[in-house]
Amino acid sequence: MSVEPKNKLSDYDYDLPEELIAEMPSAKRPEARLMRLSRTEGVAGHGSFFDVRDLLRAGDVLVLNDTKVIPARLLGARKSGGKAEALLLCEFEDGTWDALLKPSSRISKGDPVLFEGGGESLEAVVLDDSREGSGTRRIRFSGTDVKEKINRVGQMPLPPYIRREARPSDREDYQTVFARHEGAVAAPTAGLHFDRELLEALRVKGIEIVTVTLHTGYGTFQPVNAEDILEHRMFEEAFEITPESAAKINAAKREGRRVIACGTTSVRALEAAADENRRVRHERSRTALFIYPPYTFRIVDGLITNFHLPKSTLLMLVSAFAGYENLRQAYRIAVLEKYRFYSYGDAMLIL
Repeated sequence: MSVEPKNKLSDYDYDLPEELIAEMPSAKRPEARLMRLSRTEGVAGHGSFFDVRDLLRAGDVLVLNDTKVIPARLLGARKSGGKAEALLLCEFEDGTWDALLKPSSRISKGDPVLFEGGGESLEAVVLDDSREGSGTRRIRFSGTDVKEKINRVGQMPLPPYIRREARPSDREDYQTVFARHEGAVAAPTAGLHFDRELLEALRVKGIEIVTVTLHTGYGTFQPVNAEDILEHRMFEEAFEITPESAAKINAAKREGRRVIACGTTSVRALEAAADENRRVRHERSRTALFIYPPYTFRIVDGLITNFHLPKSTLLMLVSAFAGYENLRQAYRIAVLEKYRFYSYGDAMLIL
C-alpha cells in the first residue's frame, strides 16, 4: 500500500460519465452491485451487495452509523418576497441552528425568513452574518414544536448531483433501516444497501453488529477549495460511541477479530475516539478529523463504502485506507464496468 503523500487536490480528480451518477436507488437495497477490493492485490471480483454474507466471517464486528437524516432542506421566501432556501446543519442547546442560506448575500442579520411546505409554515430570524466565507449562518425559529414542524415543512436534503426534486419516497429511501438518532443532513450512504433481512442473516452467521453515531453534516460534504489539501479544515461534526459499543470493538481488537466499518462516517468516529493503544474510548464529542494519505488506521480493518465524488474528503479517506494507486485503478475499472456512483449508487468492500 502506497504511503507517498498525495497532498494536491488535483491528485483526487477523475473523469466520470454523467450517466453513471445514480439518480434513484436500487429496487431492493442489497441488489446494488459490489466491488471487492483487496488493499494489497487490487480488484478481487464483482457481485451484488448480498455477497457480504459470504465475504464477512463469523467473529467480525460490523460497525454501522445509526444517525438519522432530518428533512433539512427548507424552501421559503424573504421579507422582500424573493425566494429563500435553508439547509439545516446542526442544532445547538439554546435552540438555534447553523444553516446554509441561499441567496446568502441577500439575507442580512436580523432578517426574517418564512419557510412553507406540507401545509405548514415556519418562520426564522437570521442572527449573524456569513461566517468564515462558508455561507453558514445562525438562525432561530419562532414558536413551539419546531422539530415537528421541520419534519412537515422540510424536504430530504438530496445531494446537488441528484438533479431531480426530492420525492416522498426519498424519506424512506434516503434513510438506513437502522437509523435511530436524528441529526444528520446527509445519509451515511454505504448503510443504505442493508435491509433487515440481510442484517439478520449476518447476525445468524456470527457477525457482531454494533452502532456508533456520527451526525453527517457540513464537515463531510464541504468542498475542498485549496490545491494544497493540508490547508483544508473540516467543520466539526457530533459523534457518540457508547460504552457498550466501545467494549465490543475493543474485545474484537484484543482477540484479533476484524472491525469492518460501514461508511466513511463510521471510520471517522472510530478513529477520532481511538487512543495510542488501538482502543476505542466511549465518548460523546465532536470531531474535525481529516483523513488523507498517508494515515495509520488504529481501529478499522475493513471498509464498506460507496464510490465518491472527485476531489472530496471522502475520496481522500478511502484512498488512505485502500492505497492511493490501488483505489485509482479500482475507480477506472468501476467506470469501465459501469458501476453506479455516489449516494444512491453501488458499493465496494475493501479488505
